[in-house]
Amino acid sequence: MIRWGILGTARIAREQLVPAIQASRNGSLHAVASRNQESSDAFAKRFGMPLAFGSYEELLASPEVDAIYIPLPTSQHVEWTRRCLEAGKHVLCEKPISLHAREIDELIAARDKSGRVASEAFMVTYHPQWALVRSLIADGEIGTLRHIQGVFSYYNVDPNNMRNKVELGGGGLPDIGVYPTVTARFATGREPVRARASIVRDPDFGTDIYANCQYDFGSFDMTFYCSTQLALRQSMAFHGDKGLIEVTAPFNALNYDAVNVCLYNANRSEMKKWAFQAAHQYQLQIEAFGDKIAGEDVPLFSLEESRANQAAIDALYAADLSDGWVDVS
Repeated sequence: MIRWGILGTARIAREQLVPAIQASRNGSLHAVASRNQESSDAFAKRFGMPLAFGSYEELLASPEVDAIYIPLPTSQHVEWTRRCLEAGKHVLCEKPISLHAREIDELIAARDKSGRVASEAFMVTYHPQWALVRSLIADGEIGTLRHIQGVFSYYNVDPNNMRNKVELGGGGLPDIGVYPTVTARFATGREPVRARASIVRDPDFGTDIYANCQYDFGSFDMTFYCSTQLALRQSMAFHGDKGLIEVTAPFNALNYDAVNVCLYNANRSEMKKWAFQAAHQYQLQIEAFGDKIAGEDVPLFSLEESRANQAAIDALYAADLSDGWVDVS
């Protein structure tokens, strides 16, 4: 059993990762750390955790913790991922692990030096619906892929929310634009070569609240938009010359809508549907991470994949400033 420590008491830890660790077959919820001892004590009591620390440093120093999950604000991800690795801990960091692709290079170096497992928490890549989409495309079920279309939006104008604070790494592309990007890359096994975007920023927050984006993958292209100030919506579609794949709840599986993958033929006269109502992507992520620590040969979202995904996001920001296509590097 992997003894997990939680670095912070953020909502995503409370609502998603803690239940996932508790439900996992190979993880034990063991410790929590907060900047405030009272907050840490309350968190530990609520979830039945034996250890509660009043500083992050104490958690990193504990010999009773094997792996650490980081749900801190985005602006702190690189620092604490590196520090966890330097302390000899395996680390699962919430996305995005960095706001700049080049910063992930130091994390790759720290991972290699430590010999520990490090991964960005893209839970979607562990959901079986995305393995299915990948196999359908690879098997030619939609013929030649021509276009991917995606959307991810929600409405949040709370000035105190970290997603609306530039200094904490807030904004639509870092928070949700990464999801259409990563699932397109995962499903196709391809990398975008060029990007362009038009981005709107909130006049008070300074964060990007709407981004209209396009990727050129060489043999096919992709368009998507994301927004933190539009009505809730999410969808992904993969359009080929012989068929179409639609994913109804691509990112927040079980929380957004029925989790279905639909395959249509060219004239939509036939449809196959696969339902995934029992798959819990956060739990699957925790279990895969634990299996990797145990030395099993399981797929795990790597820091190299993190760098490639962030390079695509970096290119979108650069393209908005250049008002044209920008190479993804």
